[in-house]
Amino acid sequence: MKMTLELAKFLLQTAERKARELGLASDIAIVDDGGNLVAFYRMDNARIAGIGISQDKAWTSVAMRMPTANLAQNAQAGGPSFGINTTNHGRVVILGGGIPLMRGGVLVGGIGVSGGTSAQDIEVAAAAVQAFESMRWTEHQQGAPVRIGSVNSLC
Repeated sequence: MKMTLELAKFLLQTAERKARELGLASDIAIVDDGGNLVAFYRMDNARIAGIGISQDKAWTSVAMRMPTANLAQNAQAGGPSFGINTTNHGRVVILGGGIPLMRGGVLVGGIGVSGGTSAQDIEVAAAAVQAFESMRWTEHQQGAPVRIGSVNSLC
């Protein structure tokens, strides 16, 4: 299973749809299993600060293999991971909105969203994760997604 540009575009579209439903202008990033940017989308009027934040949320979700929101509690003063957000040249983000994309226990990539509150960013990212998890995969596609009910000429 591999993060492809086709898959990344599908996830961006899904996240954008959810952001629009919530009335948000979001920055949305998709990274592969190494944290490398595969695709990025900045909605009209999205904050420019969100460009880096969304990409770092996606990277953090892959690097830590957990949603960024999970880091927030442990990173508080006195917590077991206090200061973690100062590591990796400040790239580790403890704000919600970064979620790893897992398939059968294997890390495929991650999504990062910035544009609303942490709860809203999580909701937008979760919509893409849910779409990702509902996909049917086949060996012949080498990681490309197929929606249930679609026709795949390769198989």
